[in-house]
Amino acid sequence: MTSPKLNIELQKIITARHHDPFSVLGKHTLKGKTLVRVYIPYAEQVTIAEGNLSMQRIEGTDLFEWQGKEEIPEHYRLIWRDKDHYEHISHDPYCFLPQLSDFDMHLFSEGKHWHAYRFLGAHVHEADGIGGVCFAVWAPNAERVSVIGDFNCWDGRSHPMRIHGSNGIWELFIPDIAPGTLYKFEIRNQQTGNIVKKADPYGQQFEIRPSTASIVTNNKPYIWIDKKWMEKRKIWNWLHAPMSIYEVHLGSWQRGPEGEFLNYCDLAKRLVDYVTKMGFSHIELLPITEHPFDGSWGYQTTGYYAPSSRYGSPNDFRYFVDYCHQHNIGVFLDWVPAHFPKDAHGLARFDGTPLYEHEDPRKGEHLDWSTLIYNYSRYEVKNLLLSSALYWLEEMHIDGLRVDAVASMLYLDYSREDWIPNVLGGRENLEAVEFLRELNTVALTEHPGVLIMAEESTSWPKVTHPPDVNGLGFNLKWNMGWMNDTLSYMSKEPIHRKHYQEQLSFSMLYAFTENFLLPISHDEVVHGKGSMLTKMPGDEWQQFANLRLLYAYMFTHPGKKLLFMGTEFGQSIEWNSANTLDWEALKSDFHLGLQQLVKDLNQLYHHSAALYQYEFDWQGFEWIDCHDAEQSVLVYLRNSDKDMFIIALNFTPVPRYNYRIGVPKYGLYKEIFNSDAKCYGGSNVGNGATVLIAEDKAWMDRTYSISITLPPLAGVFFQLVENH
Repeated sequence: MTSPKLNIELQKIITARHHDPFSVLGKHTLKGKTLVRVYIPYAEQVTIAEGNLSMQRIEGTDLFEWQGKEEIPEHYRLIWRDKDHYEHISHDPYCFLPQLSDFDMHLFSEGKHWHAYRFLGAHVHEADGIGGVCFAVWAPNAERVSVIGDFNCWDGRSHPMRIHGSNGIWELFIPDIAPGTLYKFEIRNQQTGNIVKKADPYGQQFEIRPSTASIVTNNKPYIWIDKKWMEKRKIWNWLHAPMSIYEVHLGSWQRGPEGEFLNYCDLAKRLVDYVTKMGFSHIELLPITEHPFDGSWGYQTTGYYAPSSRYGSPNDFRYFVDYCHQHNIGVFLDWVPAHFPKDAHGLARFDGTPLYEHEDPRKGEHLDWSTLIYNYSRYEVKNLLLSSALYWLEEMHIDGLRVDAVASMLYLDYSREDWIPNVLGGRENLEAVEFLRELNTVALTEHPGVLIMAEESTSWPKVTHPPDVNGLGFNLKWNMGWMNDTLSYMSKEPIHRKHYQEQLSFSMLYAFTENFLLPISHDEVVHGKGSMLTKMPGDEWQQFANLRLLYAYMFTHPGKKLLFMGTEFGQSIEWNSANTLDWEALKSDFHLGLQQLVKDLNQLYHHSAALYQYEFDWQGFEWIDCHDAEQSVLVYLRNSDKDMFIIALNFTPVPRYNYRIGVPKYGLYKEIFNSDAKCYGGSNVGNGATVLIAEDKAWMDRTYSISITLPPLAGVFFQLVENH
């Protein structure tokens, strides 16, 4: 018989309310005897395998006990038969000591555990020579947390976890289960008694949507073959190197013959072949972190350490990155620390309380996106995000992160009228600022050569300056101002462009205040904005000419480059993530010509120091003339230590013959690129192979000048081929 006090404890086990199941279950000494107690719902019979000792059911329950003086090993096995008469055998999880280290838990609580994913979550583990899986989760406001899964009929009574003091970390080592096991955490709130079933925040693999369980992954190391790339990356002088990025949504770039998603391995080969042919140096992936809704494109993440199972396993994704690196293609990942979705299995009210988000919706909710905002003031929340960033850089060899929606993180009044000022009375989110600085400091210190890029659309100062001079510490900032001004200008009929010349020249007033990247991204070809091609005015010929001119301007403007998939060949229809790109368009000469132009611009950019050596410095750029608004012409120089290009752009459909431009030196000049060339679908107006001799005639504040032909809606580039 058990004591009245023990009856209360047993009742808590049966009703799955006990916060310390190890005090009741497992092996104990009672009055000089050994007591073994187990709780196995639906068990018909239970035996201790060592000694074949039958356990007695406590009447009316699925609790079983054995008492005696026989010696029971420290880690004994249980044999039980379930209601369907299947027999099971495994070690009792409640006879193992805690497996987590105090040091790990201390660092986590201090927000300084940059590899928290190594002990939180589910990990194949060996305890005292016995294999199994160690589960750990942070849920400080829980009364009880259980591991549920396909191994225990998803029953929260079967495997309640132990709590580690006041740090809110729950842990359980479950022996004799293996990789591939499906699991979740069942959490009972200590105040309300409300029970939620949550996917693992640190899970490294998930079921394919719409299923939402986490999957125990294999801990066997992946054998990387990209050592040469990784070593080169450490010493890469990216500030003075060319970088053009192909932005990709894996689910709609290409698909299989039946419309199915391709595996990461197949995508690697197809993408590398294509981007290599096109001359891009990097691929940037829209978020492939696990997400439940295809239509979110990955921006509403629920798996912060898991490549989406839509396209394969974690090791399939490692192969993707490895293959890219072996073929000299870098891989960036769009990463989303600004907000998370409200899905019931995700982080929202994780332990029954606003744990990862702010409780006050004025700080904790994005009304525009119907998502929740991270509480950056909590060390454990910062740790989730910092560890996630390092996980992708370290475990997946990602070359950098594009941090999404930075502006929404920086401002407490972002897209809201009702907001709470910070402690200084301002609108800045001080905790988010400190998080971003720490993110960049840690990531760039731990992984030299990676790049952290900010999608930041405001005038926040020093985004790409170091934290020690009050900067945010990013490497690059998306130049949203350049993009918006340029697309606004290009959408206007050429006859009206003379009134908007400053939209093109304005970017050079701030071009070197930050390290800028010029983006033509997915955001510009969705939600009714139309495709890049249909943004351009005029008939079909003029639309393609305008787009060729825009890309000529983009690739010669200071800053790294990014093009979204489909824009490189002028897809006519707006991007739809439910469909693949319109590759059939390449049967048209216009589309094929535009694709060839982007390929040639990439080739020229990557092999001409004048276009990349000084992308963040006035040393690489000089205006020759930005004032000819009447004819909508821009002329400028791009310089390096070794060479120089003259760029002349005509934004009207009127050819300009005998158009005189100033040049910096006397000598012979040759046209090396013409976006109006016949091979691109143009009218083939230009200077051809004619060598132009600089005249001793001052023009545009230059001592010398040349007379050129400016094709309609086109850009021409000249190079000094002989200097006298």
